[in-house]
Amino acid sequence: MGQEQKGEEASSSSGIYTYKHRGDKGVDTHEIFVKKSRARVLLSYAGVVLLLAIVCQSFLGKEGLCLGSVWSITFGVLVTKCLQYKPVMKESVVIMPSFGVQLEIHFWSGAVDRRFIPIGKILKPLLNECVTPVTCYWSLVLLLRDEEELKLVFQKSRPPVKMLVPIWKALCAFTNSE
Repeated sequence: MGQEQKGEEASSSSGIYTYKHRGDKGVDTHEIFVKKSRARVLLSYAGVVLLLAIVCQSFLGKEGLCLGSVWSITFGVLVTKCLQYKPVMKESVVIMPSFGVQLEIHFWSGAVDRRFIPIGKILKPLLNECVTPVTCYWSLVLLLRDEEELKLVFQKSRPPVKMLVPIWKALCAFTNSE
């Protein structure tokens, strides 16, 4: 927490994620940037074009709408959903010691989604290992008072654990928990 008074920056990079930490004037800002993938954007547009081609072929065909065309439209929707580009530029955690924590999601379109959590509502930050049949990843969550569900800090991205640990430590120091 000594960095926040000096205004120093720390950063690291891993794969498609870049972590930056800034601390100035009592506000501790942790940002995780997501690199924009041109191939992913191109595949997203290709998936949409494929879906449109399948739908047009199904509706404009001589046999009309049949069971086979319903399956091909369903397949096209699934392919398009899998290839859909998630336009997140960065996600950040802004720790304001006397107020609370602000969670921000910045999109490439310029839109920003902000959620504020007051200091009195936060019980404890947790590093959580999520295991699915396909993958395993870490997430940072906040345990809140009077709520049954955990509040996921990074909703759109899955940064590596080495980037989550300094944010978790800062949140633990903020909430005076270990």
